[in-house]
Amino acid sequence: MGINRLSEVAPKVIETEEEYNRALAVAERLTFCKNRTPEEQALHKLIVTLIEAYEAQNYPMDESAPHEILQHIMEASDTRQADLVGIIGSSGVVSEVVNGKRSISKAQAKALGDHFKVTPSLFI
Repeated sequence: MGINRLSEVAPKVIETEEEYNRALAVAERLTFCKNRTPEEQALHKLIVTLIEAYEAQNYPMDESAPHEILQHIMEASDTRQADLVGIIGSSGVVSEVVNGKRSISKAQAKALGDHFKVTPSLFI
């Protein structure tokens, strides 16, 4: 990725749709960046926090069920149910969780958060 200076990204409170789209692009590049430096890690966390704040204010969502959030993240990241086997349980458990037939435990939420690099609270 090679973001060497914070000034290249200039993280600040997002106030316009243009700033929001720019922040999304930076967050996406950092999300898929291999071997992030500590500075890039910190920048990623900051940008995601700024994006979440903007979205909460400008795109209030109805509370989505945890399995719906999981389905969305899986779709966005091209993850199949089979990819989660061993991360949150057997194929049967994965299927029940993804389809909302089984609630997501705190341990599974943490595992999903670690796997997708998001906050586990999305799944609880």
